[in-house]
Amino acid sequence: MFTRLAQSTLAMILAVGISAPLAADETATPLLTVTGEVQISDGSEALILDRNALEALPATTFETSTIWTDGVHSFTGVSLADLADELGILSGQFLATAINDYTVEIPVSDAVEGGPIIAYLMDGVEMSVRDKGPLWVIYPYDSDADFRSEVIYSRSIWQLDRLEIAQ
Repeated sequence: MFTRLAQSTLAMILAVGISAPLAADETATPLLTVTGEVQISDGSEALILDRNALEALPATTFETSTIWTDGVHSFTGVSLADLADELGILSGQFLATAINDYTVEIPVSDAVEGGPIIAYLMDGVEMSVRDKGPLWVIYPYDSDADFRSEVIYSRSIWQLDRLEIAQ
């Protein structure tokens, strides 16, 4: 499932904690903070991931249309399934929060193969805040009619910057 490089990278991040993703570049901007019911081996209360840390994890790419964009676009990011698996999350929910403090609940049961990703690229380009970035929870809407519902659309939070793992 995960390559050895990705396993080592996330293991290092979890072992070292907050400073690991930023250690390579002191000026790196944190993109995603993970808190809640997740064990970080150094005892830190938060796992902070910058772009390099996110891109070091296994990437999933799919093409889909959305109700917020015109046409079909390619999205690349970390699948919720891979993230949940690597963090040992088996149940509960992700409380996903955007930069404006808007929060949605995404059940961990959505974190399946072929399910949503935390996208950091659209059409191979980093997304700006103006373009719903830098992180956007995207489901492969075109792959399954179950992904085209108001409930799923409501979970598709953009400008994501925090995930809290809750039971």
